[in-house]
Amino acid sequence: MFLADFKAVTKMGLSISVVFSSLAGYLLAADSVHFQTLILLAIGGYFMVGASNVFNQIIERDLDALMERTKNRPIPAARMSVTYAFILAIVLTIGGLSILYSINERTAMFGAISICLYTSAYTPLKTKTPLSVFVGAIPGAIPFMLGWVAATGKFGIEAGILFMLQFFWQFPHFWAIGWFLHEDYQKAGFNMLPTGKQDKGTALQTIIYTVWTILISIVPVFGFTGRLQLSVVAMILTLAAGSWFLYFGFRLFKNQTNKAARQLMLSSVIYITLIQIIYVSDKFIRLWI
Repeated sequence: MFLADFKAVTKMGLSISVVFSSLAGYLLAADSVHFQTLILLAIGGYFMVGASNVFNQIIERDLDALMERTKNRPIPAARMSVTYAFILAIVLTIGGLSILYSINERTAMFGAISICLYTSAYTPLKTKTPLSVFVGAIPGAIPFMLGWVAATGKFGIEAGILFMLQFFWQFPHFWAIGWFLHEDYQKAGFNMLPTGKQDKGTALQTIIYTVWTILISIVPVFGFTGRLQLSVVAMILTLAAGSWFLYFGFRLFKNQTNKAARQLMLSSVIYITLIQIIYVSDKFIRLWI
């Protein structure tokens, strides 16, 4: 039971996907791969994301109890006390920051910024304004960039591009989720969609931000992004993945159904994973050739 509740309160699936992004960023930047650093980044990253999720569920426990999707989480279901959850969040925060600091100071700094923005800005804004998605996209975009900083100890144009790629990707991803969970979110007063409604205005903005994501993803091929580079073949693969992602954005615009929104959400997850794999694979292929 403890393990199941720990997985739920730290949102293990989400946390692992964040760790994957960080590891991809590290592999993309590292001149030589240090497995000890990879392990520290994975554990520290999981702790930081897990802590953010625990703090989030403490703050939103009464709202979570109102929604079908979240009412059985450990805290609203009273399987875990608020005191116990708070202690767990503090332990994860201190442990995560300490581990990331052992890699380098900037990695810990960005980890701290991420957890601070997520819990202190994004979480309370969710019931106030759709702009919460913009605020939440900032900590959500840090992981890919965090891996680069962990490998280099620097934040430059390379890390900036990785940040921007995942930043713009957040919008179609979360608006798709906000669309098919709209009725459930309304029970808790969450305002996630840009127009506040499941309409063509929301779908159009989803398409626009998807296009921005695709455009940013091919920037490294032009050769002015420092050590972050992309071959022509990798660019073509990136565009193919982006076109497939964009197709589901147009499907949502045309059909305006929960099914189309779910398909867009799933395609967004597959897309960002593919892009990270393409980027990392392209780097190592170019090194071997």
